[in-house]
Amino acid sequence: MAIEVPAGQKVTVKVPASSANLGPGFDTLGLALGLYDTVDVEVIPQGLEVEIFGEGEDDLPRDGSHLVVKAIRAGLKAADVDVPGLRVVCHNNIPQSRGLGSSAAAAVAGVAAANGLAGFPLDDAQVVQLSSAFEGHPDNAAASVLGNAVVSWTEIPVDGRTHPQYKAVSIPVHPSIRAFALVPAFHASTEAVRRVLPSDVTHVDARFNVSRCAVMTVALQHHPELLWEGTRDRLHQPYRADVLPVTAEWVNRLRNKGYAAYLSGAGPTCMVLTTGDGVDEKSLQDARDAGLRVMELPVAGPVEVTLH
Repeated sequence: MAIEVPAGQKVTVKVPASSANLGPGFDTLGLALGLYDTVDVEVIPQGLEVEIFGEGEDDLPRDGSHLVVKAIRAGLKAADVDVPGLRVVCHNNIPQSRGLGSSAAAAVAGVAAANGLAGFPLDDAQVVQLSSAFEGHPDNAAASVLGNAVVSWTEIPVDGRTHPQYKAVSIPVHPSIRAFALVPAFHASTEAVRRVLPSDVTHVDARFNVSRCAVMTVALQHHPELLWEGTRDRLHQPYRADVLPVTAEWVNRLRNKGYAAYLSGAGPTCMVLTTGDGVDEKSLQDARDAGLRVMELPVAGPVEVTLH
């Protein structure tokens, strides 16, 4: 029988945004970014109350279909605890549907909040598993859970009956690396952008991406001078260019200037990883003049959970 958490218990979760793929690491590489959603969760005597401030406040549901609420309930079930009621207050800073991991951050926030309310019975691997299940791949969620950069993968059970296992390890990021996000005003549907990908790729392109993915893991940790080469990709970005022309234009424009620019997740954000002086001010101002929101973002640590 599940243990019930008493009314009055409170927890605050601070969860970072993330960028996935990093060029060649399709559904594999992720990076936590210093842009945060904060979620306050309080156990109340009964019912469900949801408040939303910031990004998505006019569009997101305020009932049990809200992703944070669904993730809280999944986390409570995994921890074998129950609550009489919940009050959930979301302070959202991560742009929605822009390739910055807003959905994964919501899932991580919910599972992490439940874990805190239950007394932290779930380890990081379990939090990664539960939060990744909402998206079906672990790159964004694992980055938000573990912080820094992550290498992630999915183990598909051979029996076809048990659920996929989502795995990830965190790798340190060279202290000189920082990110610049160029965020368009329009949304991108992950499902729609995935539909343009071919079912088969050539052996040459597969080999190219395997090598660049290996280069990227080295570039992130020890050799940031290899970031431009490490962000080259042939598996997904060329196919998405037609449906994300604004992003493709900026990725190409910045790469032609020597910057390690790539499509962040399914887009439409153009992400640049750089060192030293960062991106030149003229390029950033040109992006602003074109209607893109420019954010300089440090590499972030793991999700933070505070009990009250």
